[in-house]
Amino acid sequence: MTTMSASDLPLPLLGRGKVRDVYAIGSDRVLLLTTDRISAFDVVMNETIPMKGAVLTQISAWWFNQLGGVVPHHMIAADADAIIKEVPELAGHRASLKGRAMLCKRTTVFPIECVVRGYLSGSAWKEYAASGTLAGEKLADGLKESEKLEPAIFSPATKAPTGHDENITIARMREILGEEDTFTLESMTRAVYTQGEEIAREQGIIIADTKFEFGREADGRIILIDEVMTPDSSRFWAADVYAPGQSQPSFDKQPLRDYLDIERRAGRWNGEAPPPPLPAEVIHATSKRYLDAYRRLTGAELVID
Repeated sequence: MTTMSASDLPLPLLGRGKVRDVYAIGSDRVLLLTTDRISAFDVVMNETIPMKGAVLTQISAWWFNQLGGVVPHHMIAADADAIIKEVPELAGHRASLKGRAMLCKRTTVFPIECVVRGYLSGSAWKEYAASGTLAGEKLADGLKESEKLEPAIFSPATKAPTGHDENITIARMREILGEEDTFTLESMTRAVYTQGEEIAREQGIIIADTKFEFGREADGRIILIDEVMTPDSSRFWAADVYAPGQSQPSFDKQPLRDYLDIERRAGRWNGEAPPPPLPAEVIHATSKRYLDAYRRLTGAELVID
């Protein structure tokens, strides 16, 4: 399939994120179309990553099918023909839809990223190493980098349209959402992560941390939305080489991050837009990493018809 940097469908466009284009279908449904755009350090690259959009959409669809008995979710269909059957005006746009589009229920989205950390890594490790805390809350002494956290830590964050999301305390989340919704979102987050982490581990993947989004339907029901446990929203590690006390190789855009780090240290990039051009080998390595994540997680090659 050809790569896509932006979509153009005959539907009202609600917005373009760093990766997804969101379209309205009436008042109660949306179409999420995942492009092959890629961002790192909050900067969107000029180049696209082949198959990335399809990997993210199809991993999310796979998870929604696995998790239907755990929490309610927003997915209606992630197959192009099924989507066209539901939305006939898209009949001439199958090539744009295949593999990368998901028809979903429309909700009022909570303004909180529900992050759960099963292992101490990334920004959480940096904060802990500096101050012994996570989002300002004290953790046990003597923890190692990449160490498993028992129990996993719920670490909400505010959603930032631009720039970095900000970690907040659960107390602050209660101030924003109220006691009942905070309890519900944390409970749903833990339920999904517990089930997902167990399923992934059976496939040889550790989900070290991940973030979820939730929305409220018109009838008041809270459901899981957006993407679920993908390489963009999660930290995937290979279980067979996991070794606490150090950073772990991950199935995500690490080849891209490594290249950008080199450019930044060499003084060729200041960390802001515009980004430096990406060499072909970096694009290829990043695409391969995403496809490998899909294959390892689902046990099958990604085939888009």
